[in-house]
Amino acid sequence: MKIDYHVHLEEGPYSANWIGRTANAMEFFMGNKVYSYKWMKSLLARLNKRVKEGAYSVYWLDLYLERAKQLGIKEVGIVDHLYRFHDTLDYYEKHIYLQPDKLGSIQRKWLNQVSVIPSMNQFIEFIQSQKEKWKKQGVQLKLGIEADFFPNGEEELEQLVACKPWDYVIGSVHFINGWGFDNPECAYIFEQVNLMKLYKIHTSYICQAIESQLFDLVAHLDNLKVFCYRPDEKLLQGCYEKVTSSLRKHNIATELNTGLSYRAPIDEACPSPNYLQTLAKYQIPMTLSSDAHYPDDLGTNLDLATEQLRKYGFKTLVTFSKRKRYHVPI
Repeated sequence: MKIDYHVHLEEGPYSANWIGRTANAMEFFMGNKVYSYKWMKSLLARLNKRVKEGAYSVYWLDLYLERAKQLGIKEVGIVDHLYRFHDTLDYYEKHIYLQPDKLGSIQRKWLNQVSVIPSMNQFIEFIQSQKEKWKKQGVQLKLGIEADFFPNGEEELEQLVACKPWDYVIGSVHFINGWGFDNPECAYIFEQVNLMKLYKIHTSYICQAIESQLFDLVAHLDNLKVFCYRPDEKLLQGCYEKVTSSLRKHNIATELNTGLSYRAPIDEACPSPNYLQTLAKYQIPMTLSSDAHYPDDLGTNLDLATEQLRKYGFKTLVTFSKRKRYHVPI
């Protein structure tokens, strides 16, 4: 069964690049294109509607539904990043490095640019309101949240995500010692650290996230490679084994996430083929994710990912509903 369980509706920072990428997504769905002044006015009207309606626009979400139907995807999990909401801002301000120096200033600017939604409930209510429409058109819409894990932040995080109607909760690691390593403006830090030590710290964070039992799914296990800073993978096998062992012990799922394969310098899915083979040895529960941030990216490279899973012996994928996990045939 075709599924895509890690999909975003919107992400800042908001810039001319964001406008351009949003326009490109809309153009993708406009059918036969005859470029003219009239066509341009039509595109601008759609773009204006999108911006005016904001992140939780039915018009925008409907494009994801249209793409899912085009690709034959039967379940789509929409998530938002926890840092997008004003009512979760304290959690991030406590754990992200925000001192008044170069790194702290970059990260403060970023946080101000992406934390734009007053309440998490706005996201929840929007996705819940659209589930029935999607179901009538043959696609199950699932509600998820992607929450950053910080060591010693477990109690705060549990309070933030508790008592919500999630179908699943994704745990992810994007920060090490408060440094957002996947922010291109902060990538210079990679040149200042020992990569092997860095990967061991990242591994410890991933394992702590798994052990916290806060998550149904732990995402993109090796996204630390995003800017191509990675030791020889032979040296990382111990890290892969540790994470796999933790996933198995605590019965937590992970994903084959294609996001980096089509929009990052590393040009490789998460986890890497070597990492995936380690997970396959123990048949760790696995789902599929495009990590799309625009509707035209939905499902990108998931057919290749499916074949890779089959190659390594996986027979099923996992899906979620109301925090319960289910297995479906690949």
